[in-house]
Amino acid sequence: MLSDLLRYDLGAGVEAFSTRRDSVLPYPVIQGHQVHETKVAIIERPGMTREELEGYDVFVTTLTGVAIGVRTADCVPVLLYNPARRVIAAVHAGWKGTVLHICQKTVDMMSIKFGCDAADTMAVLGPSIGPDSFQVGEEVANYFKNAGFPMEEIWSFRGKGDGTPMSGGHHIDLWQANRWLLELAGVKPENIQACGIDTYTDESFFSARREGYKCDRIINSIMMK
Repeated sequence: MLSDLLRYDLGAGVEAFSTRRDSVLPYPVIQGHQVHETKVAIIERPGMTREELEGYDVFVTTLTGVAIGVRTADCVPVLLYNPARRVIAAVHAGWKGTVLHICQKTVDMMSIKFGCDAADTMAVLGPSIGPDSFQVGEEVANYFKNAGFPMEEIWSFRGKGDGTPMSGGHHIDLWQANRWLLELAGVKPENIQACGIDTYTDESFFSARREGYKCDRIINSIMMK
């Protein structure tokens, strides 16, 4: 039921949500087999299968009544809607995709392919691992530095920690990193929502870091009415 879902308000013309642990999908959602890269699939017909969408991490469509989505369990799901051109996108932004500027590339593609003005685009960042929980090695922090991210905004070093999980060490704020990419692409700050739910600490959502990588996945969906 829709009441079991985490719902987002991106305007009257679109419906968007993320599933919780016990949610049931209210209708079919086109999904792909994600691989932490930046390939974009244009969904041109209903009913496309996961097998057809092997190797894609971004899904874009202009179809009405067709839900597209990405699967996450700590990675950042980003849902986009351009009401002026009636285009939607679902983006799987794990840390590897974020380093590759996946959100910026998606917004740019929407402009080139469909004539979208980034200033008109609405965005939401769904449940994903938060900055306090995303402890990384120094090598991962350096990937972000070398990719041009503003480290003073997305990185912190928290010393030796206190012995509790995820305390101390290097931390990356994937929420701010993807917000920065969206703004870099021209999305207005006021048009970007972040739900602020940390999947590692909120047990109503799946978390690969907390449960192991074989855990189930959150479905993050968007559909034009």
